[in-house]
Amino acid sequence: MSGLVTLITGGATGLGLACAKHFSRLGARVIICDLPSSKGSDIVKQWSSIVSSPLNSELDESDDPLTSLLNERKDDKNNVKIPLSNNLSTDQNIQLEPPTFLSADVTNEEQIQAMFNQIKQQYERLDVLLNCVGIGVAIRTYNINKRSMHSFDEFKKLLNVNVSGTFNAIRWACHLMADNKPNSQGQRGVIINTASIAAYEGQIGQVAYAASKGALVSMTLPLARDLSNMGIRVCAIAPGVFYTPMLAALPVRVRLLLGNMVPFPKRLGQPDDFARLAHMIVENPYLNGEVIRLDGALRMPP
Repeated sequence: MSGLVTLITGGATGLGLACAKHFSRLGARVIICDLPSSKGSDIVKQWSSIVSSPLNSELDESDDPLTSLLNERKDDKNNVKIPLSNNLSTDQNIQLEPPTFLSADVTNEEQIQAMFNQIKQQYERLDVLLNCVGIGVAIRTYNINKRSMHSFDEFKKLLNVNVSGTFNAIRWACHLMADNKPNSQGQRGVIINTASIAAYEGQIGQVAYAASKGALVSMTLPLARDLSNMGIRVCAIAPGVFYTPMLAALPVRVRLLLGNMVPFPKRLGQPDDFARLAHMIVENPYLNGEVIRLDGALRMPP
């Protein structure tokens, strides 16, 4: 990872921020892309303290009642105490480079083009694209009690961000990676997309979200085949239920229930789990065209 120029879309929060911190600790040159309204600028200004903190620090889990509740149950022989974050030490021999924050809406062609032009000018290359950008919605296709339909605009918006926005970033990344000098195995770059287990077991109210993540799953192999002659590998990660700011907003009991649904380990996924898998994909040269589930063997009910 050391020295690799890495662009992370949706990198100012959740899984994207965890990857930015993890990759930076390994010496990567990280570029965070997120909306102008995100905390991207603040993150860069506070990077020295952020990168040295636990990967779940944005959730303030030390004050989270979920942590206290888990600790209260630590003496129960039927429960295993598992921390909500892993502390990953930084290699002291690596000189950490603060990330660059570039604000852009992945669905806006002009903003994305300007961002990639800036990357080309500032870094002269791009080695890794990690797409963590995405939104979600939970609405039934039709609610018979309220006689109301799923909003068509909401459906189109979700697919536009999750699918079209991801593809937009991919095609521009390829344009930069094409100028990279191939390594000894002919590789010019790596692209990782974020799917979801909803692509396989979408729940009630997840038609739009499942459709978008299913599209990313289906795109993985043809993208890998499309870009094989360029030496660009493409994989996707399909995470299960993860302890991100979105889930942190749920009641404690709900989060405990979700964590206990996972066969093993019985907990919500940690952003660090996702970051470690993304790291492994970048460094394993034979991984290509694959979607990897990261869910503790969870299979979601309806």
